[in-house]
Amino acid sequence: MTIPEVTVTLLKPAEAPTRVLVAGAGLGTGVEALWSLAARELPADTLVVGWDLPGHGASAPHDAPLTVADLADAVVAAVERLRAEGTIPADVPVHYAGVSLNGCVALQLALDHADTFASATVICSAAKIGEKDAWLERAELVESAGTPTQVEGSSKRWFAEGFIAEHPERATGLLHTLQQADRHSYARLCEALAEFDVRGRLGEATVPLMTIHGVEDQVIAPAAGEEIAAAVPGTVVHAFEHTAHQAPLEQPERTAEALAAFLAR
Repeated sequence: MTIPEVTVTLLKPAEAPTRVLVAGAGLGTGVEALWSLAARELPADTLVVGWDLPGHGASAPHDAPLTVADLADAVVAAVERLRAEGTIPADVPVHYAGVSLNGCVALQLALDHADTFASATVICSAAKIGEKDAWLERAELVESAGTPTQVEGSSKRWFAEGFIAEHPERATGLLHTLQQADRHSYARLCEALAEFDVRGRLGEATVPLMTIHGVEDQVIAPAAGEEIAAAVPGTVVHAFEHTAHQAPLEQPERTAEALAAFLAR
């Protein structure tokens, strides 16, 4: 396995940050399109940086096999680079929030990198997502026919009823990222999800956790958040009404409010 080098994007500056939030987007999405609205709603003293999955948004393609643990290592390396260059002050705590596949990364970071992150927020995600064979089938399809094969299905699963009609520019921006994503990178990430399962390790988590789920999510039911909370006492659990699989885009104010309260603890 190889650790990819990923690209970070400044989502919200802070003149004198007291905390940093690193945000990640899910498979087929870009961090700027998904997180920019929620980021700007966070308190003035919170610096927000995002990162894109390999072959998505600003990050270069990556066609070598990888795991979710490799993605977590890539995030840690990115944070270390930001600290070295002074973007993240040395004495400021760093928190993490990730959606879908990046919610898996959040759990991996909570389990393996508690020395780097002060908390982890798992959004529209789970300790195991889907079934191995389905992910491998999707990987094969996308690698041969491209990511546009996923646009129609994703437009139906990603957003709550009525969202596309009410916010067409938001939905279009996210779906454009999917259409432009590198097919080989997307396939490798599907393969990583096929192998990801930390249900048996959740009790090892030592950093504070929060989960956010959409009541209308067809991909991952809110019960996944309850499963995490049952294994990690003290986990903060939210289930947003009128929300499906892209909570920071569908409910930016509510997402920011939940994060601000959690990080302030």
